[in-house]
Amino acid sequence: MGCSGRGTTNRNTTSSRTVPQVVTRCHPSSEGGRRDPGRCTFQLRAVILTCMAKQEQFLDVVDRDVAERRFRDAIGPIQCDSEKVTVVQAWGRVLTDDVLSPIDVPGFDRSNYDGYAVVASDTYSADEQTPIVLQLHKGVAAAGSAIQGEVVSGQAMPIATGGMVPRGANAVVLIEYADEDGCEVVLRRSVAEGFGIAYAGSDVALGECVLRQGSRITSRETGVLAAIGVTEISVVRRPRIAILSTGDEVVAPGQPLAPGQIYDSNGQILADAVRELGGEPVRYGIVADDLAELERRVATAIDECDVVLLSGGTSKGQGDLCYRVVSQFDDPGIVAHGVALKPGKPICLAVTGGKPLVVLPGFPTSAIFTFHEFVAPVIRRLAGGNEKVRTTIQARLPVKVLSEIGRTEFLLVSLVHSNDDSLPLAFPMGKGSGSVTTFSGADGFVVIDRHTEMVDVGHLVLVQLLGRDVPIADLVVIGSHCVGLDYLLGQLQQRGFTAKSLVVGSTAGLDAVASGQADLAGIHLLDPSTGRYNETLLPEGVCLIHGYRRRQGVVYRRGDGRFAGRTAEDILRHSEREPSIMMVNRNAGSGTRILLDQYLSGRRPSGYAMQSRSHNAVVQAVKQGRADWGVAIERVARQAGLAFEHLADEHFDFAVRTSKLETDSILAFKELLCDRVTTGQLAEMGFLQFATDETTSVRQVDSSDQ
Repeated sequence: MGCSGRGTTNRNTTSSRTVPQVVTRCHPSSEGGRRDPGRCTFQLRAVILTCMAKQEQFLDVVDRDVAERRFRDAIGPIQCDSEKVTVVQAWGRVLTDDVLSPIDVPGFDRSNYDGYAVVASDTYSADEQTPIVLQLHKGVAAAGSAIQGEVVSGQAMPIATGGMVPRGANAVVLIEYADEDGCEVVLRRSVAEGFGIAYAGSDVALGECVLRQGSRITSRETGVLAAIGVTEISVVRRPRIAILSTGDEVVAPGQPLAPGQIYDSNGQILADAVRELGGEPVRYGIVADDLAELERRVATAIDECDVVLLSGGTSKGQGDLCYRVVSQFDDPGIVAHGVALKPGKPICLAVTGGKPLVVLPGFPTSAIFTFHEFVAPVIRRLAGGNEKVRTTIQARLPVKVLSEIGRTEFLLVSLVHSNDDSLPLAFPMGKGSGSVTTFSGADGFVVIDRHTEMVDVGHLVLVQLLGRDVPIADLVVIGSHCVGLDYLLGQLQQRGFTAKSLVVGSTAGLDAVASGQADLAGIHLLDPSTGRYNETLLPEGVCLIHGYRRRQGVVYRRGDGRFAGRTAEDILRHSEREPSIMMVNRNAGSGTRILLDQYLSGRRPSGYAMQSRSHNAVVQAVKQGRADWGVAIERVARQAGLAFEHLADEHFDFAVRTSKLETDSILAFKELLCDRVTTGQLAEMGFLQFATDETTSVRQVDSSDQ
């Protein structure tokens, strides 16, 4: 949305734009072929309004720094008020007042050891060769008890760790350097005055400031508070953050999905992100495309909360009601609508009554990026923290990355060990702003400046971590997707090895292993010249761990008479002759794509250009009617309730660098493939084990094999 110098909304949106010329013809009416001018006018208006709606998407796309400055200036200095909480509830909160100790700690002269309380000067001549003998005092200085009696020169009183040092004593001899003999104590070590004693107030003195305002309470601080007997403290109130998801297509998890609907993932992601920042999320549910209801809930949220977040409806199209609601505020109201970011361009930033009101993009990755960029600092400020706290790590890009000039880009990356064990590699994860799994699988992100068009291979980048502690996985798997591999990695995790998996296809996975970007790659590549899987295609320095066989076939909806009674190869030939039959393909470089291309022999049935990244994506496209057939593995097809016609058995093996064969994680992976329980479960999943002598065998190649 355009903004004036005062940050108010510019509502004169058409004066500076040229309405496109529209040519229309009047249709004859039903009466004698005469034309209906009223109908012509209506059609002309409809076309013009449609064009204007398309042009109104972003009235003032501004730079990220400009948007942030406007937003901060409109909010002003903010922090939630204080509240009293018990120490039990205080973890993670921020103090608003200094904490002064009401007592001395310790509150008495306390022994640090089990031993004997003595007068130090009595022990000066004692050693192993010439011990001294003192009289055993009848009293005992036990922990938690007041002491009756006094130690005088020539006496030693038994004392426990934490016991009160008796009057007259000024040192403690450790019990291992003393022996009792009736009414006497033999000491074999001398001690200096004050040895073994923590004097009253030596840890914390009465009235001493033990914690200062602005401190965040962790386990260390709660320990201090407990030690001084404080049970209640004053902290910054948790900011209340309203979260509303919008749109007719959004459904709460657990409810049935109708065609075209999606589950609300943004609401949960944002709620937990708010908790991580020290805020209290307040869920206002899902609001359908009902302007009056959305206005009502937004008004309630503004009254009850410190920040209001709406998810979806930022592009100012005809169905985007969020913008229409937010644009009604003018104090100052919208300060930025459209920011030069990728992803996240459609974000709408507004402030009303001093409270931030933000419309986040509907796509999950865009929503969470813009949340962390603009909203997270505000929540940290409200909660009394440092708004710029971010954990970063240096890494290198293993591939060239192209960016768009003029837009700051956030590139999600997954961190993997480099081959030379120096800086980690930041592997880009590009699935688009609509992906939920991209964000959950990423370790952090790289900010590419809006003036940068390309970041070259090996470039040093700063990765902003998405969590406080992001360990690099023990095993990095980059290659083809298989639910059998998912099961194996889950079992490996139970054995104490963390694994990270990126799905890029067999060919790219093999390249990743060869270049040292991955430890392991699941591959199923058919060599057309030999008819053999995987073995003849290994680059130098890469070997193969035999995995299992799986059945590939043509999948289609049950009851589709066009395919009933046909073999898989018949279906391929029939689809080529019938343009109305739509296929769904796999991504280039995947083993399934290579297999299918061999059977098609250069033919291109309808839908050949529609590519999916996994077997699951193929069967869903067929199940939902977006395609009529595709090629996938049998287990996934059966799970989806689709018909399956066997096409070929393929070998799903694992490529690994020869230098990594003896690493703990690879050895554990090989052991899994020999485990009877594991192989039995794989068999139940439809994955067939090789002959025993082939399982986990390793084939190594050199350049002469190629």
